[in-house]
Amino acid sequence: MKTYELIKKKRDGIELSRDEIGYMINGFVKGDIPDYQMAAFLMTIYFRGMSPRECVELTMAMVDSGVKVDLSGIRGFKVDKHSTGGVGDTTTLVLAPLVAASGGIVAKMTGRELGHTGGTVDKLLSIPDMNVDMPKEKFVEIVNHVHVGLIAQTASLAHADKHLYALRNVTATVDSIPLIASSIMSKKLAGGSDGIVLDIKTGVGAFTQQYEDALKLARTMVDIGEGVGKKVVGLITGMEQPLGKAIGNAIEVQEAIDTLSGKGPADLVDLVAELGANMLLISGVVASRDEGINLVKHNIQTRRGLEKLGELIEAQGGNREVIENPGLLPQPRVKIEVEAACSGYVEKINALDVGLASKILGAGGKTKDEPIDLSIGIYLNKKVGDPVRKGEPVAVLYSDGDKNKINPARERLLNAYIIGPARLDPPRLFYARVSKEGVEELQ
Repeated sequence: MKTYELIKKKRDGIELSRDEIGYMINGFVKGDIPDYQMAAFLMTIYFRGMSPRECVELTMAMVDSGVKVDLSGIRGFKVDKHSTGGVGDTTTLVLAPLVAASGGIVAKMTGRELGHTGGTVDKLLSIPDMNVDMPKEKFVEIVNHVHVGLIAQTASLAHADKHLYALRNVTATVDSIPLIASSIMSKKLAGGSDGIVLDIKTGVGAFTQQYEDALKLARTMVDIGEGVGKKVVGLITGMEQPLGKAIGNAIEVQEAIDTLSGKGPADLVDLVAELGANMLLISGVVASRDEGINLVKHNIQTRRGLEKLGELIEAQGGNREVIENPGLLPQPRVKIEVEAACSGYVEKINALDVGLASKILGAGGKTKDEPIDLSIGIYLNKKVGDPVRKGEPVAVLYSDGDKNKINPARERLLNAYIIGPARLDPPRLFYARVSKEGVEELQ
């Protein structure tokens, strides 16, 4: 094969075979295909797209480029969840123990922060002595015993993805549905689970801000997963305002504990119930989504999910006393109230600006190697639809006391809030459920 000919073939809209796609990916990883030719190839995909079969072949070539985790030692159907990223997305910390408490088996490899969105690994590291890096044998042992395990995703999964993404980032080919889908699914499929529930965010705080793009991405990822024999469901959910009330790391662990104690924000509870129901449904634990939703909410009310979180923390070396004593979590040096400039109702909260405000404070790193202060974050006192009086705190900044961070973060956060005379309903949380059977609109 000649690289030039394959670039030209794809440029002209002709489908590539499995061997041809494999040749391009393997050649690039080995260094036989230079950056400039792979950049041209990526651009042909950006403009020409890929067929469902090509998307599967591209994803599996990326899976085969790195380590594949063998989780066959875990007894039962292993289910995973992946979110495309949002602001205040505390979901995994609540969802994973609840699904396990409801009869599911969750073996999840999770990531760190990406852009303006936080990472579950960083949140887990807020828990004293929590271990998120361990040998596969130990992970399998924990999941068999507790029915849930959460560990950091290894860089050796889908080795090609790291190199491809770096090139996409400098060649204006990041926002290509086939390339986004293959990037996400290659790591999920290499992770060894039997089924995956995808939470595809849409809205101003999401990477796919338009619903139509989120729907295309969901369909593509479901097709890829089902095409290689996995059970996959995609839920398209809203990210116009932050999810829940906490944005950060330790502060989101506290919100997860509160939610599992029956005191969580309604939107977070509703999202966890829907995602959990679908995870239990594809696992064969329940016969319908309604049954799954009722079971998940029952295990919040009975605190079985909270007990399972404690088991998980203990199994992974952490101090489970944080559940009863949240003061053991990293604490900020100061808390600063952000006051409303006028009275009225919260009409909008720009999720992207809230996420960026938390990064300005130090809840995220400016570079991949910069340490994160796990105590820093933002707590939202007011969300869309809530009444507010002039001078009333709409949010609280959890800070290290650095005024060079506090002032711009406060300004960014205030700009995220729109307060007006109209009492509006909260923005839509659920849009659609995508499966191999098709697209079902959700209310």
